[in-house]
Order: sequence, then structure tokens, then C-alpha cells
Amino acid sequence: MTPLNRARPFWAIMAAFRLGFTAMKLRLFAAALALAATTAFAQSSAPPQFTKLQGEALEVIEVDAYTYVRLKTSEGDKWVAVSRAGIKKGEKITVENASMMPNFESKTLNRKFDKIWFGQLGGAAGKQAKAESNPHGAAQPAAGVEKVAKATGADAKTVAEVVGGKGALKDKTVTVRGKVVKVTSGVMNKNWLHIQDGTGKAADNTHDLIVTSKEPASMGEVITARGTVRTDVKMGAGYAFDVLVEDASLSRK
Repeated sequence: MTPLNRARPFWAIMAAFRLGFTAMKLRLFAAALALAATTAFAQSSAPPQFTKLQGEALEVIEVDAYTYVRLKTSEGDKWVAVSRAGIKKGEKITVENASMMPNFESKTLNRKFDKIWFGQLGGAAGKQAKAESNPHGAAQPAAGVEKVAKATGADAKTVAEVVGGKGALKDKTVTVRGKVVKVTSGVMNKNWLHIQDGTGKAADNTHDLIVTSKEPASMGEVITARGTVRTDVKMGAGYAFDVLVEDASLSRK
């Protein structure tokens, strides 16, 4: 012990000891807090788990956008949901890229599922169903769709201008006028509309534009849609598209 330490009173030595012990506890607490935060972040950022389910359709419920199936699997009965498809009771089906959602409430069915798996119908039946119901796939040129007058305003674009110029228009607002040639209602609480205005080419899909809106529209209507351009969007369950106009307001002028 140095002369300086010998000269210090006992209470000063104990105070210094308590101060050092408290600082050590604070450092340990901070380290534990950081570890807990890192673990929680890692858990919350974990990607969803996808699986494949196979079995017999014991019960089938068709709604506007989905087909709900009580599936008999090797692990017991499971409720699954796929894009609307002509599944029959007793049919053997495969559901791919299925992700479990707990405590899901279907307002359409007025029913709550403790667990339900959302995915894609696999096999040949799945390919056909996807082609018929996929709101993201380009619609073929509709018979009788003539050139529709372009919308007015500073942000007015044709269908071909939006699809072809998606890079420069990303996250910008546009106004597009066209004829509704395909409608898929109630998917992800939105209506998915394909509009065409006579511009673009079917060979490179620049003739068709997807518009999502909370507002309804009918086949054959000419509408003016104003919304935000989104690009390279992936929706899960295998659905993806290059460009769309999102959350559009609709008018008939």
C-alpha cells in the first residue's frame, strides 16, 4: 500500500469500493440489455417460414378471391387458403410456399382460424388456377379496345409510358386513363384492375397496366386512375410484378 493509500480514511476507501462496484454492475446491466435487444431484433427480423402441405380436401369454401380448404395431412387436419380455384371435396392437392398465420379472422366468412396456411396451389391444377386468377399477370388485348384519350394534367401518362418508363417514374404520382379489361376484387383488401388504352405492345406487355384501388370498377368501364408508381414489388406466395399504380383514386371522366 502506498503512503497515499495509508493516509486515506477507511470511509473513503469503502466509498471508492462501492463506486467501483456500482459502475461494474451498470456495465454488466448495459451488456445484458444490449444482448437482449439484439436477440429480440433477430427474432423480429426472422424471415417467414414456408412449407409444402399435401393431403385430401375434406372441406372446401369458395369466396370471391380465395378458396379455403380443410386439408387432411399426415400431421392432422389443417386449414389452408389459396387463390380461388376449382378444388373439389375429396381431391388430393399440394399447397406450396405455405406460410402459417395465427389467429386469422376472415371478415368474408365471419370466422376466425386459430391457424391457417396461405400458399399456392401446386401441380397442373395450380398452374391453371394461377393463370386464371393471378391479378398480377398481364391481360391479353381485349377485343374492341380502341385508343382511349389520354388523361389531362401535368402527371398524365399513357399505359405504355408508365410501363416503359417505370424506372424514371418510380414512387411518383401519375394519372392514367384506360379501359378496364380484367378485375380481381378483394385481394389483400384491394381491387386489382388491368387497364389498357390502345398504346404499347402485347409482345412486351407494355399494353397493360395494373392498378390497385380501394374503389371498385367494372369490366369495360373507362376510368381515370391517379396513384403512385411502384416497381419490382414482391407480394409473397410466388407473386411478383414489375410495375403497378398503387392505391389509386378512380374517376369516370
